[in-house]
Amino acid sequence: MASVYDYDVLVIGAGHAGVEAACAAARLGARTALLTGNCDTVGQMSCNPAIGGVGKAQLVREVDALGGVMGRAIDATGIQFRVLNRSKGPAMHGPRAQADKKLYQMEVKRLVEETPNLDLRQETVEDLVVEPTAAGSVTPWRIRGVRVRGDAEYRAAAVVLTTGTFLQAVMHTGEARVSGGRAGEGTTSGISAALGRLGLRVDRFKTGTPCRLSATSIDFSQLEVQAGDAEPQPFSFLTDTIEQEQMVCWITRTSPEIHDLIRANLHRAPMFTGQIESRGPRYCPSIEDKVVRFADKESHQLFLEPEGRQTREIYVNGISTSLPRDVQDAMVRMVPGLERAAIMRYGYAVEYDYCPPDQLLPTLESKQAQKLFFAGQINGTTGYEEAAAQGLVAGANAALAAAGREPLVLEREDSYIGVLVDDLVTRGVDEPYRMFTSRAEHRLALRHDNADRRLTPLAERHGLAEPDRATRLAAKTAEMEATLAVLAAYRLGGVSLTDLLKRPEFTWAQAVAAAPQLAVVSRAAAAQIENDIRYAGYVALDRERIERQKRQAQRLIPEGFDYAGVRHLRAEAREQLARIRPRTLGQAGRVSGITPADLALVVIHLEGRGA
Repeated sequence: MASVYDYDVLVIGAGHAGVEAACAAARLGARTALLTGNCDTVGQMSCNPAIGGVGKAQLVREVDALGGVMGRAIDATGIQFRVLNRSKGPAMHGPRAQADKKLYQMEVKRLVEETPNLDLRQETVEDLVVEPTAAGSVTPWRIRGVRVRGDAEYRAAAVVLTTGTFLQAVMHTGEARVSGGRAGEGTTSGISAALGRLGLRVDRFKTGTPCRLSATSIDFSQLEVQAGDAEPQPFSFLTDTIEQEQMVCWITRTSPEIHDLIRANLHRAPMFTGQIESRGPRYCPSIEDKVVRFADKESHQLFLEPEGRQTREIYVNGISTSLPRDVQDAMVRMVPGLERAAIMRYGYAVEYDYCPPDQLLPTLESKQAQKLFFAGQINGTTGYEEAAAQGLVAGANAALAAAGREPLVLEREDSYIGVLVDDLVTRGVDEPYRMFTSRAEHRLALRHDNADRRLTPLAERHGLAEPDRATRLAAKTAEMEATLAVLAAYRLGGVSLTDLLKRPEFTWAQAVAAAPQLAVVSRAAAAQIENDIRYAGYVALDRERIERQKRQAQRLIPEGFDYAGVRHLRAEAREQLARIRPRTLGQAGRVSGITPADLALVVIHLEGRGA
């Protein structure tokens, strides 16, 4: 007789989505099992050893504000912390941290193992267990559990699929191709077949990874040093400071000669021979794709990033490729500083199955099977941060559904996570989805620094937030309120410090000089207060603009409207709108690939013309 195990929630896959899903479900009190093909690869960074970046950092901090794991793990194991986009306003800042890859993985596994109500189990899932719903039901199936290799069955009220790139996966390096969703690991076909039987559409995407080099073979004297920030900024709201020593990264570039070599070998590149037919992430292209798409560029930056403190392995960011091994060898050794470079791991592309996410509800529950949830690359996204955000939403909703409670739905105006989920389930995807600040129409209010104030109260109401998190937020809120009272009371030249801080030339240091008691205000509280004050007027105008856009959805766009004349409109948006020629603003907003920010620029241009 087959062994049977009973749980409230099952999470299939222990990558970044699976970890957040399982931990969220367990925090909500659901007895949860996290099933993975290998317990030694929990939270593994399959590609870039880094967390955060522009747009992505907002997701990480929101996941943390909702009680998630990722922020704490990177704070404990990061080897370099930098804030990107510092030349722009705070809403565009993107904290990013290089990770010690193995330490990050071990820290994530530790956090999983220490989470109450959560069992980590090494199993290979081969099939889904479902039953038909009552006749006339909108949803034809109901999930009951999964079958695993070895004649065993896991039963649960809800199941979350976070299978990453492992569904019927094939890896490509030049003409060579092998089955596998990650170097050194296998693939699975049973889940894809089960999804097809449920009536779900299954499609294919591809992603890629660059080669890794031995640091002992690199001439670092030829490379530009890239250091971290003098004052590292934590990701988690539970981390006070980053104490560990930071490491440096390095920058070099490709050359016209390298581009010529790549062009001469395109007939051996799987993306150009037809060997790979599926689409990859346009915003993270392979080096061969860059050379073809940006033929006018003579070079592309390459970032050499250490994979950890105790290894000499270097990740070459910017040269993702599936070219043959001999071409990779020649190409790498033509890069300044890498003339004698030894490749430890060759780059490759991987094709895998995913389920188009327009088949999901805003809770990330399937429209075809009750209490079956999806998160991560199975939804057609790319990136650790996007996966973690979906995992938290799916895992929380699986636990809430299992308990018969109201779901957790984040709106676009509340969070980047809300933007991510709404984009996926409303627009679907025609390429791997990546988060950008331009996707969020409320981005002035959705800064990474205020994620706790926006989302931790919601997490507390649902039971996702630890007591310490709520206590810290209450203390910071009280500190900010007291500080705002001081700013309003003190005046210089008859103008309150609050109004003076609205001026770009007036600094926090000047405010402290005028009111010395402000010197004790924490750095985090001071930064948020300053950002709130400086952005207050813009946020109000932004919300007014968005409401106006809603009213203008039926407004006609003049025939022959020149999208090339719209300032700051992305080239992709110009191309799509010029091809479709939408008749109304509402129709323009539904064109694939058009973001709310794109539509706002069209509106501004129309108003400027008096159209």
